Amino acid sequence: MKIVIASDSYKGSCTTLEVANAIEKGIKKILKDVDIIKILVADGGEGTVDALVIGTDGIYDEVEVVGPLGEKIMAKYGILDDNIGVIEMAAASGLTLVQESKRNPMITTTYGTGQLIKAAIDRGCKKILVGIGGSATNDGGAGMAQALGFSLKDKDGKEIGYGGGELSKLFTIDSSGVDPKLRETEIIVISDVSNPLCGPNGASYVYGPQKGASLEAIKQLDFNLKHYASIIKKSFGKDIIDFPGAGAAGGLGAGLITFCNAELCSGIEKVLDITNIDMYLEDADFVITGEGQIDGQSIYGKAPIGVAKRAMKHNVPVLAIVGSIGEGVAEVYSHGVDAIMDIINKPMTLNEAIQDASTLIEQTAENAMRTLLLGSHRIKRRETICKL
Repeated sequence: MKIVIASDSYKGSCTTLEVANAIEKGIKKILKDVDIIKILVADGGEGTVDALVIGTDGIYDEVEVVGPLGEKIMAKYGILDDNIGVIEMAAASGLTLVQESKRNPMITTTYGTGQLIKAAIDRGCKKILVGIGGSATNDGGAGMAQALGFSLKDKDGKEIGYGGGELSKLFTIDSSGVDPKLRETEIIVISDVSNPLCGPNGASYVYGPQKGASLEAIKQLDFNLKHYASIIKKSFGKDIIDFPGAGAAGGLGAGLITFCNAELCSGIEKVLDITNIDMYLEDADFVITGEGQIDGQSIYGKAPIGVAKRAMKHNVPVLAIVGSIGEGVAEVYSHGVDAIMDIINKPMTLNEAIQDASTLIEQTAENAMRTLLLGSHRIKRRETICKL
């Protein structure tokens, strides 16, 4: 039997590799003669660099950058075959880098993400993949642009500061200080978000609350992004305010489109292509995927559904092992997922589930294999009875 394991990480508890290893342990407790293929996947958020570097035998580089609150931090990025760079904005400008009590998208910046892009360019990467999930920011990618050499000035000719709260001051954008190598670099944004930049479905209203923004701040941030978009249109002739995906990562999608001429694409689809999952699915008997929570929203670009759709093309059944099951989960069954098992086996707190996630995943995989064997044992017994 050949089983492909291709699960996303469980955010806050297990990386995609840790999930895969736990599932493998559970399987091997029951099935001894089994060929297990572990494919690390991600949808553009945290874990994307690890999934691609480990999954393709790439290498890491680490540089000092400006963190979301302006502090100095170390952030890593990956380099794949053919000198392709892969970056997670979460490594430099991510929500997990900011204590909950200090989260404030009025002041958080994407400057460090721009520094990661510059580091990859300076390293010689001519193509860079940028995963933009898990941001702490709402600055439209203004900080990133500044790190790449763009000058964003107010009416007095002074450089605006960090954060979405500063965008209302923006008056002109000067690109004379940008390294020409940026224009020679192909930048591809990998994301599962299709929100526009502004409005009720935009960056500020949808994602602002989880980044620490009050209702008053959300209104100001949305207004500031509209102003930002108007200056971009005036300076570059690009109308990005309603562009699908422009609102990803607090508007970083818009910034990458504007300043880097980036192409936006599905995060999970790009990752699955790079890891060549279809080759492993051709003769697979079974696929196990998963994520921290599966629900009705998972059909919009989340890793398990991307895996399930690929498996469906090869007529391979799919089990999703997940941390929890949310509302609207029935939607996923029409997208290639055949069965779902959550890892919670008794009443427990969220912290307990997070701390014991690896063991719980292993136990769930073991139970899944026992259930699988139950069906095969029943068939064998029927065959024996028929012979008698």
